[in-house]
Amino acid sequence: MTDDTYTPPEVWTWQQPSGGKFASINRPVAGATHDKDLPVGAHPFQLYSLATPNGVKVTVMFEELLAAGHDAEYDAWKIDIGEGDQFGSGFVAINPNSKIPALLDRSGDTPVRVFESGSILLHLAEKYGTFLPSHGPARTETLNWLMWQMGSAPYLGGGFGHFYAYAPKKWQYPIDRFAMEVKRQLDVLDRQLAERPFIAGDSYTIADIAIWPWYGQLCLGRLYDAATFLDVKSYKHVMAWAEKIDARTPVQRGRMVNRSFGEPHLQLHERHSAQDFETRTQDKIGEGT
Repeated sequence: MTDDTYTPPEVWTWQQPSGGKFASINRPVAGATHDKDLPVGAHPFQLYSLATPNGVKVTVMFEELLAAGHDAEYDAWKIDIGEGDQFGSGFVAINPNSKIPALLDRSGDTPVRVFESGSILLHLAEKYGTFLPSHGPARTETLNWLMWQMGSAPYLGGGFGHFYAYAPKKWQYPIDRFAMEVKRQLDVLDRQLAERPFIAGDSYTIADIAIWPWYGQLCLGRLYDAATFLDVKSYKHVMAWAEKIDARTPVQRGRMVNRSFGEPHLQLHERHSAQDFETRTQDKIGEGT
């Protein structure tokens, strides 16, 4: 991996810069770095996020709720993690962990903060009574897979994705270690989807909404440019599922929200109404807006 031998010190200390794409925002302490209030729109739900896989989970959920006829209008505000927006005092007040997405539910008498993407999906599913079976084994199975995603994705994102795509150098050992784990996870999904049309059974649920932005988009070639490296086409059942979910209109819309990369017509930096998809994408308002 390298000619250098690293001996860990007795007590680790933070040495900057650490290298890599996100070195400027990584730090070993929590809390706000600056005072900054968050904007608030007119709708009951205020989402502060970015179109990373974890952010896409929540915007897809909102778009699915709206497409199903639920009164779930939301304002989606872009949080630029590269600029450290997640360390502003207003954001930290909603999510003390300083990670997107963060949601403020203002639909009741008292605003409720909801953080962690899985918690937001569960909160919304229970609030509207949809995309999650109400009781019994089907509900438990859905929650099994929601928790599987929350526990597994760090190996894909922080593990494989970091060392394969973002680390300052390519080191074989961590890439091999995390590639092996990601392929094992894909095999878990492939075996599951060989026996059922959706992750948790016969119905589309928050399990699919949680897993697809990570593993579905990986198989569709949208994460880390690693589809060939991981031979994703060999996971035929996952590929078919990924394409099926990708064809859903709410999923396509959810992918656009808070997105600031890729083709301008697929970027909707902020979303405040359904009409914004037609009038406020970056190809219509300009790259610098």
